[in-house]
Amino acid sequence: MSLRAKKILAGAAALTAMVAVVGCGANGANNTAGAADTANNTSTGNSTAATGGNVSLAETGSSLLYPLFNGQWIPAYGSVASNVQMSAASTGSGTGISQSIAGTVDMGASDAYLADAQMQQNPGMLNIPVAISAQQVMYNLPGVKGNLKLSGDVLAQIYQGKIKFWDDSAIKSMNPGVTLPHQAIIPVRRSDGSGDTFLFTQFLSDTNSAWKGSVAYGTTVSWPSLSTEVGAKGNDGVVAALAKNKYSIGYVGISWLDKATQQGLGYAALKNKDGNFVLPQTANIQAAATQGTQNVPADERVSLIDEPGKDSYPIINFEYVILKKTQPSADKATAIKNFLNWAIDPSKGNDSKYLTPVHFLPLPSSIEPKSQAQINSITAG
Repeated sequence: MSLRAKKILAGAAALTAMVAVVGCGANGANNTAGAADTANNTSTGNSTAATGGNVSLAETGSSLLYPLFNGQWIPAYGSVASNVQMSAASTGSGTGISQSIAGTVDMGASDAYLADAQMQQNPGMLNIPVAISAQQVMYNLPGVKGNLKLSGDVLAQIYQGKIKFWDDSAIKSMNPGVTLPHQAIIPVRRSDGSGDTFLFTQFLSDTNSAWKGSVAYGTTVSWPSLSTEVGAKGNDGVVAALAKNKYSIGYVGISWLDKATQQGLGYAALKNKDGNFVLPQTANIQAAATQGTQNVPADERVSLIDEPGKDSYPIINFEYVILKKTQPSADKATAIKNFLNWAIDPSKGNDSKYLTPVHFLPLPSSIEPKSQAQINSITAG
């Protein structure tokens, strides 16, 4: 079995509990194969955006994706389609997925794709990548300058409570010349269902067999109980918790990097699969994306964690919009298709002028047609 297949299967197991809550009875209306596609031909994106009726589109979910939606796309798209009123909410990927499946929002924003078990229970759902993102490990370590070097194995041992102090030999050996304090490490983690947790714990599972065999990964996991741990909701909550607690460490979506560094937080260079320590810089994220997007399946559900390559940053991902293939009305279907076509178009929403301010990368040219095909499958029923 390939590593990628193992990742998907592990993700299915980790998310089973959430499926049981949100998946029951939500999909009968989705199985309307053959329903007329009354949404107009939207292959060129926004050309028909202003021709439909007034439509409201509600998005909720990933706090990593929220700055792109709320700060960049929604204001820009307002000038493209004045008939479409959009809203976004930072509620965490777990909520975005569950509310999208339940049909209480139009689009769920998620750092994680639906696992096989979820897709089997909800065959009418689509997972559409709209950008490439990353995640960094941040810390509040007064007096330490520069970027610490850390590995997934060391991070797993910190979150397991096996490494308790900053001057542990495992950390010191990676950071020669850095004076590390004998202070207890405060691990900060997400308390809500989170795609960031999905990505971070997947990295730990890939690099530490004990973590893989016990905690594994998912949007929610059974974290080892530690007396020093701090739970926080959303990326904004993690940043606030890190800023409040000296000697803490946590994982933060890269769209929050600027706000976190403004709080005086540092971020680590992570050890990649080739053994090199790399920062979450554009070139390193791009290097990993080049490796990870070579064989993306038609449904675009794929892990991009811990890709090979000397420069590859190890925690990158597709940012997904999760939604129902069959929409309740032609106007709704048209509005969603037009918006998503606009969002993935490299000359429109996927232009770097929208993505760079939140440190996202555009979809590779090989991916846009696959996302386009999924978008064009959206129907009204």
